[in-house]
Amino acid sequence: MSESQESVVHEDKTFTNIDYTEKKLLNRAFVRCEFINCNFTKSDLRNNDFEGCHFKQCNFSMAVIDGAGFRDAIFTECKILGVNFTRCNRLMFSFSFIKSYLDYSTFFGTKLRKTNFIDCSLKEVDFTKTDLTEAVFGNCDLIGATFLNTTLERTDFRTAYNFGIDPDMNKMRKAKFSIMNLNGLLYKYHLDIDENRD
Repeated sequence: MSESQESVVHEDKTFTNIDYTEKKLLNRAFVRCEFINCNFTKSDLRNNDFEGCHFKQCNFSMAVIDGAGFRDAIFTECKILGVNFTRCNRLMFSFSFIKSYLDYSTFFGTKLRKTNFIDCSLKEVDFTKTDLTEAVFGNCDLIGATFLNTTLERTDFRTAYNFGIDPDMNKMRKAKFSIMNLNGLLYKYHLDIDENRD
């Protein structure tokens, strides 16, 4: 937030069916607010703060979030396509994603420890150099997602699918997988793995 301009603070409010498409929000702070069916497509959300907010059925596709702060933000059934999270405020950076589409977004070099991704589409998301220690990918589609020099210690992939992770190129101590998705760790060897036990 710019110190020269006083910010407008919204607390405990609900915003429903608001179209912010290609609009610019300036010097706003939202605390414990709920956004329902709001459209932030290509919105300029730079340097605004969202603390303890819940976004439901919202569209953030191609939103600009440089310097924006998200602390304990929950996204449920949202579209967050092509968003660059690397430019967010790193001091306010904690999320939960539930039944959301984050395809083509990037988290390059960010810290996402203990972040929950539940029932999400994460196609071609860039997790290069991301710290995903103890994160959970519950029933997530990770086709084309990039894991390179990524910290995946105690990360839970037991119900994730379509991922390709090279154990030689990532920190993976005590990462969790199921017997049914181990082929996602062996893809580079071009093995013919028969998952039938008969």
